[in-house]
Amino acid sequence: MTDRPDLTNLPSYRQPRRSVFSARRIALMASVVAGLGIAVHGFSPSTSPSELFSSPAHAQVNNEVRKVERPVGFADIVERVKPSVISVKVNIKEKTASNDDGDDSASPFQPGSPMERFFRRFGGPDGFPGQKGGRGRVVQGQGSGFFISADGFAVTNNHVVDGADKVEVTTDDGKTYTAKVIGTDQRTDLALIKVEGSSNFPFAKLADSKPRIGDWVLAVGNPFGLGGTVTAGIVSASGRDIGNGPYDDFIQIDAPVNKGNSGGPAFDTNGEVMGVNTAIYSPSGGSVGIAFSIPASTVKSVVAQLKDKGSVSRGWIGVQIQPVTSDIADSLGMKKAEGALVAEPQANGPAAKAGIESGDVITSVNGESVKDARELARTIGGMAPGATVKLNVLHKGQDKVVNLTLGQLPNTIEAKADTDKDSGKGASRGTDVPKLGMTVAPADSVAGAGKEGVVVTEVDPKSAAAERGFKEGDVILEVGGKSVSTAGEVRDAINTARTDNKNSVLMRVKSGGQSRFVAVPIAKG
Repeated sequence: MTDRPDLTNLPSYRQPRRSVFSARRIALMASVVAGLGIAVHGFSPSTSPSELFSSPAHAQVNNEVRKVERPVGFADIVERVKPSVISVKVNIKEKTASNDDGDDSASPFQPGSPMERFFRRFGGPDGFPGQKGGRGRVVQGQGSGFFISADGFAVTNNHVVDGADKVEVTTDDGKTYTAKVIGTDQRTDLALIKVEGSSNFPFAKLADSKPRIGDWVLAVGNPFGLGGTVTAGIVSASGRDIGNGPYDDFIQIDAPVNKGNSGGPAFDTNGEVMGVNTAIYSPSGGSVGIAFSIPASTVKSVVAQLKDKGSVSRGWIGVQIQPVTSDIADSLGMKKAEGALVAEPQANGPAAKAGIESGDVITSVNGESVKDARELARTIGGMAPGATVKLNVLHKGQDKVVNLTLGQLPNTIEAKADTDKDSGKGASRGTDVPKLGMTVAPADSVAGAGKEGVVVTEVDPKSAAAERGFKEGDVILEVGGKSVSTAGEVRDAINTARTDNKNSVLMRVKSGGQSRFVAVPIAKG
């Protein structure tokens, strides 16, 4: 047998694979141990297994856990703000609660309205069963609220106390007090109440800044009459329009809120009220993570007037307005679909007196640009009657500045005289308007249609006119900015728009006593 050569002196000599494998296995073990949070110090290949596991790992683990920062909770904020939140209980007699079929869950909204179809109020009498007594009955409702001053002024929702004969509040410490309704504002769904019995109530501060999307929010209130319930979430969106009115500007939050949370505060992480919870989107009747709060800025403005005079006065310019769509912007030669289109100035209103006309687009107020019709309504409504404002207006393609003094928004707007329900009766077939799919006749030839414009006597259900909402009996007053009284004038205005390479032509239409602008696409050639 041949002796093996001595290779240990060669430069390329390596240790046997067994020792290499052992070193790798120990390294892997060290990685696993370290991953389990065991700190291994001074480890080397010469360290034996008994030395490795005899290190004081248990004490080191405890030390590391103590160094980990605890998750931030809301307990400190809740402890500070929760005493300012109250439960609001109301009694409403038969005059508000009763209906002929004995249904205790009658909706407080207009039948068919967006709020009635898609939103359910929570809190207030519609959320609680009625208690019958004698020939009538009394409905008890519960909501939430919060103190805004030490002397007992508190904020809740209008729909919580609307029509209430008796209002009681229960504070966080369980004491019950009688409250008086100082004033309400139906347009923003806010109410101010006054609680007697103390001059040292804990109160919350309304936030000065707007919340950002993604900020934490805490909802505190009285869901289902349970009282003193806190939930947390984030600000999901802002500037929401839920179809409740022209001043909608809600903060959307996902903190769970339910029936009985109405009027309760939504706090930010500074412990300030960012909004008042007022509505939820709820196909099921309970929280699905979409709730709406009235911004603190709106609450401040409304509450100040309610406290001063028990009602809210808003600025008014006296115009019927509508959004500027992309089609309307194209028809007017505008680069962007922004501003508020004046469908009709109201007779003897501030706008009409200042020279604003149908078809004008209001683009800014006091130098601040107007994004859309809702923003114009909120901006003007937030100003005091008698204030002077400067409006930038696009008038027949030209920019002009209009100065006017705001009037006071009427509590009720006078209805238009003629509903035009019988406008189409007795009309002749009329004359076809090419490529729009409708026929028209002079208004003075149709009973009840008035003397201005042309009446739509027939609409092709598959036409562009039908897609834009035209129906029999509508009165077309203007086409392309020009008054029309015959089918020929309508055709001429359409041809002019086509010659000017417009994709659509703007028509001012009177329907049901209301005027609006409609951009109708026109075919080329």
